[in-house]
Amino acid sequence: MNGTRLHPGRPAPAAVLELLKPVTWFPPMWAFGCGVVASGVPLAGRWGVALTGILLAGPLVCATSQAVNDWFDREVDAINEPHRPIPSGRIPGRWGLAIACAWTGLSLAVAAALGLWVFLAALLGLALAWAYSAPPARLKRNGWWGNAACGLCYEGLAWMTGHAAMLGGALPPAASLILAGLYSAGAHGIMTLNDFKSIAGDRRMGIRSLPASLGPARAARVACWIMAVPQGIVVALLVVWGRPVEAGLVAVLLLGQVVMMRRFLVNPPERALWYSGFGVPLYVLGMLASAFAVRAPG
Repeated sequence: MNGTRLHPGRPAPAAVLELLKPVTWFPPMWAFGCGVVASGVPLAGRWGVALTGILLAGPLVCATSQAVNDWFDREVDAINEPHRPIPSGRIPGRWGLAIACAWTGLSLAVAAALGLWVFLAALLGLALAWAYSAPPARLKRNGWWGNAACGLCYEGLAWMTGHAAMLGGALPPAASLILAGLYSAGAHGIMTLNDFKSIAGDRRMGIRSLPASLGPARAARVACWIMAVPQGIVVALLVVWGRPVEAGLVAVLLLGQVVMMRRFLVNPPERALWYSGFGVPLYVLGMLASAFAVRAPG
């Protein structure tokens, strides 16, 4: 017994958990939390809603996207990463597809319980998750479209879902939606950081990630501009909205990112992971500061 299966033909829980990739759940859960903060609704009496929404953002919708991606990448992974759950046989047969479908249905059921706009946001997010990986759309083959889909799902829709859930499923106000959209746009650049590690493989497989299609140096500059410009707009909007303290905080966090971007641009393939570890946390802290700035009185 190697402990990898409960019995022949059925995956072990550990293999299923690996397929769902818990390490990827943090970004949408954080964005959902920013939406909760922006709502201004006191958590007292709403803890159940908040925790259910966090479950929806990470272990359900985001996990679904990971299962879908691994199923449709199983042939490529069999060559490049044969240790992953599906190509290794630890998730045998069509169990990978079954898990992706089951998690899609479970996600929609939970979203429906949280209100109309939460359900619609989850529905759009799941549709993009399938379109990102599954043919014929397979958005991941194009760095512009694929990264846009990921940025929207991981940041904007999760933020909107958090705000809408706390409002009982109602549509969030314009200021919150604008911030969610801007941070979604900036996340496009964050998604590009993940592609520097696989330039050679992407080129061989015909995947037009930005580093593969534009070259490392140009893609890095594009990513930096895409990350920085929306944050600059956020700073300007917060000033206009009469929130100078939060605007100053976001500006300082952006300045810190710019300093690190200069180092990243010297050698993007070698320093993309470094920037992800030290620059991106400043980005998400700015999200939280912005959420407090538009927080409605509770």
